Amino acid sequence: MRPAQSMVQQPLVIAHRGASGYRPEHTLASYRLAIALGADYVEPDLVSTKDGVLVARHEAEISRTTNVGRRGEFADRLTTKEIDGRAVSGWFVEDFTLAELKTLRAVERLPEVRPQNTRFDGRYDIPTFEEILGLVTAESERLGREIGVYPETKHPSYFDSIGLALEEPLLDTLAVHGYGGPEAPVFIQSFEPANLQWLRSRTGLPLVQLVEATGPSRQLSDLVTSTGLRRVARWADAVGVAKDLVLPRHPGVGTIGDPSSLVDDAHAVGLQVHVWTMRDENVFLPTGYRRGESPSDPGDSIEETQAFLDAGVDGLFTDQPDTTLEARRLHASGIRIQAAM
Repeated sequence: MRPAQSMVQQPLVIAHRGASGYRPEHTLASYRLAIALGADYVEPDLVSTKDGVLVARHEAEISRTTNVGRRGEFADRLTTKEIDGRAVSGWFVEDFTLAELKTLRAVERLPEVRPQNTRFDGRYDIPTFEEILGLVTAESERLGREIGVYPETKHPSYFDSIGLALEEPLLDTLAVHGYGGPEAPVFIQSFEPANLQWLRSRTGLPLVQLVEATGPSRQLSDLVTSTGLRRVARWADAVGVAKDLVLPRHPGVGTIGDPSSLVDDAHAVGLQVHVWTMRDENVFLPTGYRRGESPSDPGDSIEETQAFLDAGVDGLFTDQPDTTLEARRLHASGIRIQAAM
């Protein structure tokens, strides 16, 4: 089992869907910028095309992240499907071949929060996992530093049910690019324990059990109790948890309280703790860190990040890698904000 990250080096900065605070998520431009800003890892969410090719999209449904809704030739593919127990309407990646998907263009998923990113709408295509690994390899060699990759299998049970299982293509693609053992700069993450258990039986690569604080995967919350974490340690090397599970917010107020026992409990059984997601905009921040009136204004995400570093986390997912890296640097130097005199 890998030791907890805090015992061996600085906490990891993981570029969430690339530098998604500055470019449309899951594009080569977003990953390239994240690497240029200094991220330790880049994170692609992986789904499958109709012809079995892994590509990076936030979900199987692609209307919010591509221009598919404005493509008349694909209008007849609008449909409703049941995914992870809920009905979802739109256009789905598994109904497109890679060649068809490559004719679409990425758009900003959160235009109301990140209107500045919409100027990049239509400029980038949908990258394959193979293309992302090629970029990471090339940039690692060019920059002379190791850049890791942190893929997530999205809806693995669903894709398996339609004959497009993600696991074997994922492992095969990683192997082609030399990611072969527990020390490789890669983490594979999933919300589904069964998915990770299958992977554990076939690979020594580090695995991460994802856990939400709320939402459809809330039933996994027992996995972050002390007993649950001991179970997770059988198949995973880390837990990737929603921020509120480490620093809970006060109900009705929105400010953060004292740390939970999660980090200490996870470290006690040899698990790392990676939290998601650090973001600059007020709408995503606890009330004590918000600045200005607009939900899209930048708040004090540096101070928020330092609170999680104080809590002992081993990695931080972030939409703005430069902000999180600066928070890490300041934290390591012991520099904290001083109240105005």
